Amino acid sequence: MLNRIKSELLNLGLKFISVDEKIVRLFLETSPSNINEIVILPAVKLVMKKILQKLQNKRNYGRVYNGTINDIRVSVIRSLVGAPNCALTMECLKRCKTKAVIRIDFCGGIENEIYPINIGDILIPKLAYCDDGTSPNYIRTNPSLANQLDSISNPLARFQNIIAGNHTIFISKPNEILKDLCLTKGVSFLPDRVKEINLWTTDALFCETLEFIRALTSINVQGIDMESSTLFLLGRLFNIKTVSILSVSDLPGHPNFDLLNSNEIHPDMENGIDNAIELLTKVLPKVKQLL
Repeated sequence: MLNRIKSELLNLGLKFISVDEKIVRLFLETSPSNINEIVILPAVKLVMKKILQKLQNKRNYGRVYNGTINDIRVSVIRSLVGAPNCALTMECLKRCKTKAVIRIDFCGGIENEIYPINIGDILIPKLAYCDDGTSPNYIRTNPSLANQLDSISNPLARFQNIIAGNHTIFISKPNEILKDLCLTKGVSFLPDRVKEINLWTTDALFCETLEFIRALTSINVQGIDMESSTLFLLGRLFNIKTVSILSVSDLPGHPNFDLLNSNEIHPDMENGIDNAIELLTKVLPKVKQLL
């Protein structure tokens, strides 16, 4: 009886809001009107905490923190880890007044003798390979995307038999203007540590085998994360400008600094994310001008 009364009261309340507002309230625990035009989207707790330390005039609305950084009004939302969580957040943001989403977080780096990547470097992806499980579902649901996106055969097939997963890897891209803005400002701020790279997005943090790393190296991938491919894809689909600013936390396959095989923490890991947040602070006024 009590549960039925609760359901009836809930349904009565839902009659006075739209389906879009219901979705935002369900996942972000606030009204769409409380989301600003610029959204900062970290995934892990440490990065969220550091960004909130920079947030002035802070106010909290459910999972959303509003305030100013460098005098620019922003909303900070922790997406949590993974492409599905990123997609849920983007589905909410398309139902708000959001115009730009800046992902800022950690990523893995792929060592390359020609183009060295070090822990603490800040990587600005110019593209992301969609080896996550979420992006293909949006492409299936919106088949016109398949004709708009470049794609490659999964390079892992050169090194092992692919018995499951994505045989075709689509490529998503950030907003070109935002990407160039972050890169230009970053290179002027930290010329030796900010780099434009090709990124690979995966769902499986614990499946970065030697064959997997060799496959990424063969197509000149320098970074790995778990969100950006879906962020870029849905930014295109929802007409929201997107970009990622990523700090290298570990080097998969490295004898000392592979997160899954070593207990060593590189001293530049935290410095890197601090620098990434400083870069974010510097670019926000220009981002605002682009909206």
